[in-house]
Amino acid sequence: MQITFLGTSSGVPTRSRNVSSVALRLPQRAELWLFDCGEGTQHQILRSDLKISQLTRIFVTHMHGDHVFGLMGLLATCGLAGNPQRIDIYGPPKLDEYLRACSRYSQTHLSYPLQVHTVQPGIIYEDEEFIVSCDRLEHRVTAFGYRVAEKDRSGRFDVEKAKALNIPPGRIYGQLKRGETVTLPDGRQIKGAQLCGPTEVGRKMAYCTDTVYCDGAVSLAQDTDVLIHEATFSHKDAELAFQRMHSTSTMAAQVALAAQVKLLIMTHFSPRYAPGNDIELNDLLQEARAIFPNTEMAYDFTTYEIPRRREKELTQAGV
Repeated sequence: MQITFLGTSSGVPTRSRNVSSVALRLPQRAELWLFDCGEGTQHQILRSDLKISQLTRIFVTHMHGDHVFGLMGLLATCGLAGNPQRIDIYGPPKLDEYLRACSRYSQTHLSYPLQVHTVQPGIIYEDEEFIVSCDRLEHRVTAFGYRVAEKDRSGRFDVEKAKALNIPPGRIYGQLKRGETVTLPDGRQIKGAQLCGPTEVGRKMAYCTDTVYCDGAVSLAQDTDVLIHEATFSHKDAELAFQRMHSTSTMAAQVALAAQVKLLIMTHFSPRYAPGNDIELNDLLQEARAIFPNTEMAYDFTTYEIPRRREKELTQAGV
């Protein structure tokens, strides 16, 4: 699971930061999932190592322009390129209506199936490897945050040990790999756990923007490896943050602390904190680290690989 930030500014783009979009690359299945799609997102993808042809799912937090204005252009490009077999989009009410209007008035006809899912709090997608859920955030319009949880996997199967126990290969190996208990023809019972290494604990990430501090964000972020959280304003501008229903750096840190996340990555910064101003972005980083030390600041094209950890490692770490 590899995270790439494609846009880290709030409201409007700047010379160094585009508006909101985060990509989640899943190399094991050659898929790309996108979270929000601000104007210019497809250009950002082209400037990165990501492949538009691998795009399969898009998760939209809310209908403000800096999160959706790049959506129709990206979808049209996908159609002209002729790559996708299908794209699924998840988001709040009116998203489907918005896309239909864009398609109708621009005379855009997609060459592939597009399915729009209107989300409600809870699980919105699940397959054999991942569970994606959402919850409500607190913003001026209906907004949702998302959580991606990879399912735990059995550790590496020890074939040599199985052979030493005279376990016949075939279907039984598959059952043991899945951790099942198998009764052999000679009456012996073999537990899959005896032949597998430590369980590979599924990785987890949460994406929360736009919002003030809220229980929904804490719930989504609980025990995640990475929390991506907006930090539009400095703590010194908290009053403005409450007026506009956005988070300060300290609110993001408080969510991370309450949810016991491993790493907080802040994004969605106001352009008002440009270098040379009274308050700069590094000040926001220091504010957050005073509450939650393991905090980083996102930049456009920052890439972060979520490490895979084993059950034994988590136990030793006291998790």
